[in-house]
Amino acid sequence: MTRSQRSLHRAGEGVVTGHLFKIIREGIPLTQRALAEHFGVDTSTVQAWESGRRPLTAVASAQFFQLRRHLLRHGADPALLLQLDVAMEADSVISHALDQGPAGDDFHTHPLSGWVFTRASTHMIAWALNGARPAAVPAPPSHAPRRRGPTPDSPILGVTERTHLFDHLRRFAEIADRAGDEGALLRRQALYLCSYDTRPDTQEWIGHMQNNRARTGRVGWTPQWADERSVATSLTRYGDMEPLHDFIQYGLAEDSGESANLNYWAYWLGLDRIPRVDDRFMADPATGQWDALALLRSLADRLAPGLGCVDLNVHSVWALIASRHGVLAADPELNRDLSERVAGLLDTDGISSRSRRELESVHYGLRLSRQ
Repeated sequence: MTRSQRSLHRAGEGVVTGHLFKIIREGIPLTQRALAEHFGVDTSTVQAWESGRRPLTAVASAQFFQLRRHLLRHGADPALLLQLDVAMEADSVISHALDQGPAGDDFHTHPLSGWVFTRASTHMIAWALNGARPAAVPAPPSHAPRRRGPTPDSPILGVTERTHLFDHLRRFAEIADRAGDEGALLRRQALYLCSYDTRPDTQEWIGHMQNNRARTGRVGWTPQWADERSVATSLTRYGDMEPLHDFIQYGLAEDSGESANLNYWAYWLGLDRIPRVDDRFMADPATGQWDALALLRSLADRLAPGLGCVDLNVHSVWALIASRHGVLAADPELNRDLSERVAGLLDTDGISSRSRRELESVHYGLRLSRQ
């Protein structure tokens, strides 16, 4: 590893986990010194954990579990302690990218080729790319103790590190693309993360990758279905809605595509907790054992004007209600919330004509379920 590679690696290794650890500590609240005294380490060790200079991923498992139990006993948020595992997943991707030299094209050991990432893990990675706090991580409390001097309010990487990471993701997306079906998962997940790249040529590059796998009129589920969905949703970040509308028209035209879409939503949102090694689970009929009401609650939050994928969200709500009869009547409070959200969207101009028809159908179903 060259000196520049070592510098990049140190800058990114453990940065997300360390920052989340800092948020957990401050939420108790404990100072770095107090935590160090409680756990029997130097304050500099706690500082190194939180900065990522001494990544928590390198801490022995027994010591790490003991540390988590210690934090829990002192009042740490249990939900945030669970998010440490998700943050470690994010750091594994970041560390791999910053550690990778320009040579080599073996994609089999890449973290993004080993399992299907969820929204939680993807947004943890994005936290280091754009500074946007994941929904699972609350804002720090007003009483949180602060060290003197400037402290980062997110684990965002520096410009050099982000550029290197995005270049790495592009390179491996292209390598995986040439590998065909064997590289499909890596291609899809790397490409989606590249949509967070704000460089001017990103949209053109994603469009080029999309053309490599054009749908050409295929209907319903195909081996490329998940890739097409990810590319279409990625391009909405740039205001390009046509691929998404095409995907809804063709990719969701049959029951196989509709089922795959709902299965993926359930996995993406954490309702299906079974780890998946590739995208084929989306098309497996046995996958759909998730809680339909819980999924509807989660999707209802996405019926909001201005969201790039609002048309996909509308269609997904419509399809879920159509496939799970009785779900609207199961929760009167959700019924009222959905009614307000649907009415609000129908009063806007930011949805497609198809979405408007589907929303009107949902609105009618909501009224019937209250009778």
